[in-house]
Amino acid sequence: VGNYKRTVKRIDDGHRLCNDLMNCIHERARIEKVYAQQLTEWAKRWKQLVEKGPQYGTVERAWCAFMSEAEKVSELHLEVKGSLMNEDFEKIKNWQKEAFHKQMMGGFKETKEAEDGFRKAQKPWAKKLKEVEAAKKAYHAACKEEKLAISRETNSKADPALNPEQLKKLQDKVERSKQDVLKTKEKYEKSLKELDNATPQYMENMEQVFEQCQQFEEKRLRFFREVLLEVQKHLDLSNVASYKNIYRELEQNIKTADAVEDLRWFRANQGPGMSMNWPQFEEWSADLNRTLSRREKKKASDGVTLTGINQTGDQVSQPNKHSSSLSVQSNTVQSVQSSYNPFEDEEDTGSTVSEKEDSKIKNVSSYEKNQSYPTDWSDEESNNPFSSTDANGDTNPFDEDTPPAMEVRVRALYDYEGQEQDELSFKAGDELTKMENEDEQGWCKGRLDNGQVGLYPANYVEPIQ
Repeated sequence: VGNYKRTVKRIDDGHRLCNDLMNCIHERARIEKVYAQQLTEWAKRWKQLVEKGPQYGTVERAWCAFMSEAEKVSELHLEVKGSLMNEDFEKIKNWQKEAFHKQMMGGFKETKEAEDGFRKAQKPWAKKLKEVEAAKKAYHAACKEEKLAISRETNSKADPALNPEQLKKLQDKVERSKQDVLKTKEKYEKSLKELDNATPQYMENMEQVFEQCQQFEEKRLRFFREVLLEVQKHLDLSNVASYKNIYRELEQNIKTADAVEDLRWFRANQGPGMSMNWPQFEEWSADLNRTLSRREKKKASDGVTLTGINQTGDQVSQPNKHSSSLSVQSNTVQSVQSSYNPFEDEEDTGSTVSEKEDSKIKNVSSYEKNQSYPTDWSDEESNNPFSSTDANGDTNPFDEDTPPAMEVRVRALYDYEGQEQDELSFKAGDELTKMENEDEQGWCKGRLDNGQVGLYPANYVEPIQ
């Protein structure tokens, strides 16, 4: 009696399992979305790096095909996320709403109907079972009383102190107890028979209610199986034609990479096959800028006043910051304007300071694809102002002895996306190393943990305590 509650509880469990399945699908959809976003970000970042890097030709296109593959796969995973949430999740939600009806007083209508059905089917049989238990108890009590009466009678026969009247009472007690045993036994057997006769009908009524619960549970189990199969189809990209085409196309793009073709292209565009600009005779014009050779500039007179000599590459846009002003007494004093750099031709079209900085902060390649190169050269290595020693400032008499800046660890307060090649990009919470203090324009020079060096807004970070 009462064990039907396990079957009734299964209805409430079915409603809870619908919630669990929806949560399971929702979490998987969120994973699909995050993965798709990460693929897109990865493809975007590496596509820019490869396009701006030194790789060229068909191998570049084959490399970029991986980024195209990531973008397409990202779209497919977003579609998977949409299918899981818009179809599977909503389908379970709607089925649960239709299958389970909440009551005003709490619980579900289906649970109450099953509870009432089982209780109604079991009530007559439970009543008879209660009668059987009472008859059994009365019979066992009568048997106990009979045994006690017989024991007293037996003991009284051996006791000479008892008179015949007392013995008569004990014998009468034994007789009455025997009659009670027979009556209670008959009643006990009768109630058992009635219970046995009621059992088939009881089983039939309980089976009917149980089958109704089984049918309700069968609907849920079949529905779950159907939903799980649909989820499997949505997750299984191996059967999606467009997914297979992505990797078929990727394989084709990689196989089209041709080393011979790339070498031919490089020869025609960057090697001996490119169009030449041989020197030709040019007439002098008053509009032309002064074109002193570097050798002549380096042999300038001993007395020179120099202003606006930039010490660091990132100060090229600030000619007045950290400028050196040196005065040397001599017989002849020559004044050179600050806008004129005695170590560089005005018509020099070589790499600029910012381009040199870009080459330093590249974290993937050592130089950019369209990088320009200085055209000046010298056959005398000792007099070449662009030799390695001069470039490092070891023999430049005009360089100031500037001690290295104190490096400080800082933490980003906000997200920042670099707008120029010499600017860093970071997310809020990222840590980096400040290499130089803030300039007049509010910029600092720093280094990310991956080794990339560049500029960033000073007010976007705070020192790490």
